[in-house]
Amino acid sequence: MIVLIGINDIQLPDDRMCGADRDDPSVTAERLIAGHRTLIRAAHVRGVGTVGATLLPWSGSANWTAEGEAIRDEVNEWIRAGGEYDAVADFDRALDPEGTGRLPDGLHMGDHLHPSPAGYRAMADAIDLDTLS
Repeated sequence: MIVLIGINDIQLPDDRMCGADRDDPSVTAERLIAGHRTLIRAAHVRGVGTVGATLLPWSGSANWTAEGEAIRDEVNEWIRAGGEYDAVADFDRALDPEGTGRLPDGLHMGDHLHPSPAGYRAMADAIDLDTLS
């Protein structure tokens, strides 16, 4: 199972997102990581391997904030180095090898958030197919 979740929670941090606590809708890296851990545990109980996908760059998009970027960076570092996923697909670095925090022109659909077909190709190329068997 490839898990790519979190950027919508960061960019739309209110009760529109799944699992938001209406009394405290704030999004934190800790909450996102806890959600990842829940998915990992549920998959492993069923004998399903997990591939953690880093959250995509989103600077330049309509809802970008420095606070949200810090959350994305923390979650991505945990995905890369946390050792809890069976494998990692580093979509962040595949789409933004220079580490600018932005999807380069040609790799997004004009909104600096959603990948273009070329962006999805770069994401696909970042997956080590051996980890899926």
